Amino acid sequence: MAAYGFSPIMTKILFLCHGNICRSPMAEFVMKYLAAQAGCSGDYQIDSAAVSTEEIGNDMYPPACRKLREKGIPFSSRAARQVTAEDYRYYDHLICMDRSNIRLLNYITGGDTQGKVSRLKEWAGENRDVADPWYTGDFEATYRDVLAGCTAFLKSRQKK
Repeated sequence: MAAYGFSPIMTKILFLCHGNICRSPMAEFVMKYLAAQAGCSGDYQIDSAAVSTEEIGNDMYPPACRKLREKGIPFSSRAARQVTAEDYRYYDHLICMDRSNIRLLNYITGGDTQGKVSRLKEWAGENRDVADPWYTGDFEATYRDVLAGCTAFLKSRQKK
């Protein structure tokens, strides 16, 4: 653990998207994979949630599963859930896929009073959203954005 420069304190990350069936679970499993590859899985608690109620209880969208399988990223069956105000208190980082997610998250939690909320692409130095493949159909572009954001987040933690 020390060889990677990670803090011995566990970092709790919650990835958020609209329905918790495409982008946020992709980010959850990509981050878990990257942390495992870096030998620091124990330094993180990683989960994902939705800002809406539309998909609660549903598993990850099949094209998102196919993309993760194609890239060799392990994943498991899961049920979409909505973020809560308690999640805001519990997690260290609430990482959203787009500006709309932040707006809805702030409505649910009462605002980002502790500076915990960010957009995933900001970690990679880009001021833009991760496109929603539910609408674009481009799961490859979403995967690339998720991978870049998660990789940059992990690198930022290695410097601490």
